[in-house]
This record gives sequence, C-alpha cells and structure tokens, in this order.
Amino acid sequence: MSTLKSIFKLLLKILCIILLLVALFIGYLSISEYKPAETEAVPVTGTAAGTLSQGDTIRFATWNTGYGALGETADFFMDGGTHVETADEALVRENMDAIVDQIHEIDADILFLQETDRDSSRSHRIDETALITGSFSDVSWSFASNFLAPFVPYPVPPIGKVDSGILTVSSYPVSESVRMSLPCPFSWPIRTCNLKRCLLIDRIPVEGTDKELVAVNLHLEAYDDGAGKIAQTKMLREFLEEESAKGNFVIAGGDFNQTFSTVDMSAYPVYPDRWQPGTVSAVAFGLNWKLLMDETAPTCRSLDQPLAGADTSNFQYYMIDGFIVSSNLKVHSIETFDLGFVNSDHNPVVMEAELL
Repeated sequence: MSTLKSIFKLLLKILCIILLLVALFIGYLSISEYKPAETEAVPVTGTAAGTLSQGDTIRFATWNTGYGALGETADFFMDGGTHVETADEALVRENMDAIVDQIHEIDADILFLQETDRDSSRSHRIDETALITGSFSDVSWSFASNFLAPFVPYPVPPIGKVDSGILTVSSYPVSESVRMSLPCPFSWPIRTCNLKRCLLIDRIPVEGTDKELVAVNLHLEAYDDGAGKIAQTKMLREFLEEESAKGNFVIAGGDFNQTFSTVDMSAYPVYPDRWQPGTVSAVAFGLNWKLLMDETAPTCRSLDQPLAGADTSNFQYYMIDGFIVSSNLKVHSIETFDLGFVNSDHNPVVMEAELL
C-alpha cells in the first residue's frame, strides 16, 4: 500500500509540474502577445523619384509570395497537408531569388506583397523584406506586421518564431503610411500566437490637386469560421467608402482569401473536402466600386499536397487575389501572371488603371 501511495504522490507531483509549466508558458505567450493599436503610423523608407498626376496610368501588382517556402514541392498542414517546415534554407533562397527577378519583370509602379518574412523560423530567419527592397533604387516602401509571435507552439513539430507582414513598394513618394488593425476572430489563448490582420494604407499626393491616391495592401483572414472574413471585409468597405467620399482615388489590392461574387468559378470548382474561400459580395460594395479578378488563370493553389508530380486534372485551384477600385479610376487591363506556382502558392496579379 505504501508503495502505491508513493507512486501516486510522484505522479501527482509530475502532473502538477506539467500543469505549472503549461500555465507559465501560456502566461509567457499572453505577456508577449503582439497587441497593435487600432491605427499606427508606419515608417516610409526610401526616396521615390516618380511623380503622380491626374490622367496618369498606374501599373499595380499584388502577390502573396508564400514567405519563399510554399513553392511547387510544398504542402502545409493547415490546408490538409503534412508539413510545417516546407522548404530548407537553400530552397527558400532559391525561391526568393526567383520571386525578386519576377517582381522586376512585372515592373509595377505600386507593388503589394503579402507573407513577407523578416525573422521567422519557417523561412530560416531570412530577411525577405531586405532582399526585396534592397533590389530597388528610387522607391519608397512600407511594412506592416500581421504575424508577430516569439513562438507558435503548434503543431508538432511547432511553427516556432514568426515575424511576418505585408509590404508595399511605390515608385511615387508616399506622404503617409498607416497600419489599421482589422478585427481578430480568435479568442484567448489561441489569439496570443495567431495572426493580427491589418490594412497597410499608403497615401500618395496627386500633383496639381488636393486629392490623394489611397493604396491599401491587405491579407484577410484564412482559417476562421467565416465570421472573421465578414467583419474584416466590412471594415475594409467602410474605410474605402470614407476615402472615396473625400474625392480620393482609392484602390485595395491583395490576398482576400475570398472570391468576388462577380467571378465565374466554374473553371476552378472548390471541392468539399478542401479549404473553402469566402465570398465578397459586389452588391454590398455597390455600383461605385469595381471588384476585379482575372478569370483566365487561378491566383492560388491548394497546399493539401505538393503540386510537383501531382495529377493536375483534379487539383484544387482558387481565385482569391485581386483589386477593389473606386469609380474615378479607369481600369485598362488586369492579368494574372501564370507562373505555374513554382516559387509560391500564389500567382501575381497585375492591373493598369488611369486616374480620371
């Protein structure tokens, strides 16, 4: 009996130690949680040489670069795959070199990038922001964090440290850049090491007028129950309407993790057992806004399995990257650059629009 009692006491002590360690770890995550303000000024780096005037045509591009680790050989556990670390350091550098080359080939005046890492375990601590911006001269750029956690403890093996965000590069001088927090659909303690989505808002003066080009870079919610996407889209719409009412030229571009209701998805049906995107209603935005995606090629591919070597006849593709544009911009073209998802799980989308 005494032996059983001793074993029970030992097990109880071990259990108490484990519970204490778990409590301390959750406390650490709570204390270190990234808690951005509703709006924050963002530094604008660099000296853009371009000038913007009414009547000019601007070349915009948006691209979720998949932090250089979500190329054709990757699958990811959140999409139904098996991997957390999806590329070794050499492959991340290879992907990033190709991404930088493609960015320069696209040659956008204003570039919206998403999932750009600065110091993350998943991308082997490579500063991708520095790689991209360092390849330019005569531009201005701004960066807003949307995933900042000293340690993400799930799954096994864990994601680890993440320092990532959205990056805007402009050929025109930016007078102000602001990070605007979007609603976070997750509660404590999941919230402590999850994404804190935002809008990155850059204001570019239009010469000879009192108007601005308001360029909004975004990456909306992906893995919520749908309520987060709805709340974030509502805040986005309200902000865009507010800026349009001032007479400004307004454009929002990025990874919406949603398909626009105006898009014909018959060429890329979403299978029931795969990740499901949301839908942005064009009716909710009204007639003063253009919701634009290029239907000729998918903008994203599923990460439930690697693309390399897969049967592409029933592979899951999506249309979730595009632009929302105010009525005082005349859109001349929009094109998805079909790069075959070799270096990222997204394709870049390029649009040309004129300031009326």
